[in-house]
Amino acid sequence: MATMGTAVAVVGTGTVVGGGSALDNMRGGPEKREGARVTEIRKIVQEEVANALIQAWPTTSGPVKGTPVPTQNYRKQVPLENGN
Repeated sequence: MATMGTAVAVVGTGTVVGGGSALDNMRGGPEKREGARVTEIRKIVQEEVANALIQAWPTTSGPVKGTPVPTQNYRKQVPLENGN
């Protein structure tokens, strides 16, 4: 009698777990997880590439030292070609 009750409980649990898997597949769970993984990998690659570019970019290049800081607010005034 105890064996039959245990078997019924095991079969019932298997049905619930299998049903959860079917619902996961039906709702696109594997595709969503794959998309999340791809997004995470892209973020990691983007950070690594940015760090590599920052480290590879020289701080000085002969007499020129990096990018000059603008002296004007170019949103308010656009400099003319003749220097005014």
